[in-house]
Amino acid sequence: MNTNSNLSEKARFDIRLVERAKNGDQSAYAELMNRYREAIYHMLLKMVNNANDSEDLTIEAFSKAFKNLDQYTPNFAFSTWLFKIATNNCIDFIRKKRIDHISLDRENGEKDNISYTIQAEIPDPEEDLIKKQKARILRSVVNTLKPRYRKLVELRYFNEFSYDEIAKELDLPLGTVKAQLFRARELLYNILKHKNPTSKDI
Repeated sequence: MNTNSNLSEKARFDIRLVERAKNGDQSAYAELMNRYREAIYHMLLKMVNNANDSEDLTIEAFSKAFKNLDQYTPNFAFSTWLFKIATNNCIDFIRKKRIDHISLDRENGEKDNISYTIQAEIPDPEEDLIKKQKARILRSVVNTLKPRYRKLVELRYFNEFSYDEIAKELDLPLGTVKAQLFRARELLYNILKHKNPTSKDI
């Protein structure tokens, strides 16, 4: 692939990493994340002013970028493309959150600073049953993943470990944990959407 000679050495190195990632090199994904994760996170933190939201939005930004690597062209730096994805995704998040809050205010018909409760105080048996059924379905799908992906998903979403805790538990670099979690989430999405991922991925 021809690269733009005006790009910096750092940008040209990123392009080489992108090419390796396109060819399935997991270490390239991890290295791209390690290079930009902190910068993306802090940019998003300034936009949403919430650490948990910033962490989730950082994951989403890399996930969207990695899923759409074929759309990236080396006419400009990968970092420029990545930051644009992260910014646009964050703007969508803020807009949706604002709309949800407005809708909630209108439904309650009040503007006071009170705590709005979506669920009734008394548990709904039918809703509880549906949640349990969904949990069983999700668990059965997770069990179809390769062991390394299954363990990551279980620690993150069932045991609610932080990324740092997962890295420590599995003795893996933080970037590798996040890269493999992106892949695991993509596989789960494909399975649940009946896209029939290849047997080598499951």
